[in-house]
Order: sequence, then C-alpha cells, then structure tokens
Amino acid sequence: MTFLRRALVPAVGTVLVLLLTSPAALAHDRLKASNPADRAKLKSLETIELEFTSHMQLPTIVLDGPGGKPVPLDKPRVQGNKVFARPTGALPEGRYRIAWRVVSSDGHPIQGELAFTITAPAPSPSASEETPTETPTPASSPEPPQPASAQPASAQPPSSSSSTAAATEADGTSGPPGWLWAALAVVLAGGAGVLFAARRKPRPDRG
Repeated sequence: MTFLRRALVPAVGTVLVLLLTSPAALAHDRLKASNPADRAKLKSLETIELEFTSHMQLPTIVLDGPGGKPVPLDKPRVQGNKVFARPTGALPEGRYRIAWRVVSSDGHPIQGELAFTITAPAPSPSASEETPTETPTPASSPEPPQPASAQPASAQPPSSSSSTAAATEADGTSGPPGWLWAALAVVLAGGAGVLFAARRKPRPDRG
C-alpha cells in the first residue's frame, strides 16, 4: 500500500498540473468574428472586418476575386481588437477568398482564410455615361433695344440743297426764279443792240 501511494501521488500531481496549465497553453489569440462571415452570400461588400480575441498587430489581408484575380485593397488598419480593410472599388458578381495574417499579443503569428460570394453584379460606370440626359434648352433672350440715337444703315442724311430749300420755304422769303433773270438779260441785250444800230445809221442830207 505504501508503494502504491508513493506511485499515485506524483501521477495525480502531474495530471493536476497539466489540467491547470493546459488552458493557458492552448488559449492563443484567435479570430472571433468576421464580416463577411465564412461562406456568406452578399449583394455587396464595402469593408472587410475581422474581430479577434485580443489586440493584433502587423495585419496583412489579401482578397482574391473570380478566377483567382487579386482585388486591390486599402492598407489594413487596427482599431482595438478589430482589423479593417476596404476594397478600392465595387466588387462584381462572383466568388471571393480572404486570406489574413496577424501577429497576436504574445508574438505568435496566426492566419486563416474566409470565402464569400457576391450575388448581385456591381453597377457599371459606363451605364450612366451611355444613358442620354436631356439638357434644358436655354430660352432665347430678347434682343436689346437699339439706342434712340442709332439710325438704320439704309437711312441717308439729308442733302445740303434739301436743307437750304427747306430753310428758304420756312422763312417765306424765296427770290425770283433763275429763268426770269435769264429772260430779262436777253431782253436787255436785244434793246442794247437795237439802240446801237440806230445810232450808227447815216442821216440823209438835206438839200
């Protein structure tokens, strides 16, 4: 009995030590939740969110799209126990895979993968460009009125003769017409000629 007790005491002590220390040894930091969840089906995704059981550092997130093509992401940022990353554009329809890697609070790196599906296609930027948009027709503005001093191009300034005639008629002192002066000159010239011929005619001698 003494030998049996001596053998059991160390064994029981070892089991107790293992039971007490194993949770601490196995309690490494881990992924607690994620958005999107693994194998989720979404219509769209704007931000990848990973929540861990403790504060993480040096996060790395890689996103692969349909056909295994890499999808650009913004630089991951840490806020408390969460890590965030945003795609730089809208995600088209298809299957995606998230691969992540972080360093836990005890310096141990952990990593994992998530898969999700986008069920609705992303809006195409060219669709809005191809859609014709009606542009309002600007109302025709009325022509500005011309200044009172402006004259039409076809209007001619009144001639000086017209102005003189108008001024004469307005005064009511018009002189004799030119043809009357011409007739009077002819009559005077004829009379002068007759008078000159009469003076030169020889007088008859008286016997």
